Amino acid sequence: MTNLFSVFDPCTGLFSMNWMSTIIFLMILPYKYWFTPNKINLLYNMMLNNLQKEISVLMPYKGTTLIMLSLFLFILVNNLMGLLPYVFTSSSHLIYSLALALPLWMALMIYGWLNKYNSMFSHLVPTGTPGVLMPFMVMIETVSNIIRPGSLSVRLTANMIAGHLLMSLLGNNTSSMMLMMSTMFIYVGLMLFELAVAMIQSYVFMTLSTLYSSEI
Repeated sequence: MTNLFSVFDPCTGLFSMNWMSTIIFLMILPYKYWFTPNKINLLYNMMLNNLQKEISVLMPYKGTTLIMLSLFLFILVNNLMGLLPYVFTSSSHLIYSLALALPLWMALMIYGWLNKYNSMFSHLVPTGTPGVLMPFMVMIETVSNIIRPGSLSVRLTANMIAGHLLMSLLGNNTSSMMLMMSTMFIYVGLMLFELAVAMIQSYVFMTLSTLYSSEI
């Protein structure tokens, strides 16, 4: 490792396949997961059912639940894969999160402005805004709407980078065996914290995307 940020370098050679980590989980899943009912499948279905109920409350349009659940699972799996040793963390790159947020936001905006422009205009001025402040509120709401895909992307990328940088920093500075044994509890706690962050960030990404799309 040449520097602290080398773990985030997607180009590590002539035939670099670091981005293949986004689909490598398909090779890790056990054979029984696909063909026989098991506990992993049961847990998976329970999680999707609870998320589907929550999305149905927020989203008035049918058909978007599958998109949001697929987005959640894709980000969750990539976040969890990044916690494994020697696996490239694709979700720590802005191009990964922006490629998920920007097309979804653009599709919703195009649909809203073409089919429900009255509703889109009404969202630019919140209810109860004084007449003097209406021009300023339109500008503020327009800017906040434009930066939504950027905020979604930066939030996911920054949270994944922060935890991996901290783990890399602690791992490089514990060369002696005695120091490594004394800080083992810190490593375990940090790993559990990163596991929680990986799950929470995928849930936040899905929930905010649902909230943004429900405004149309």
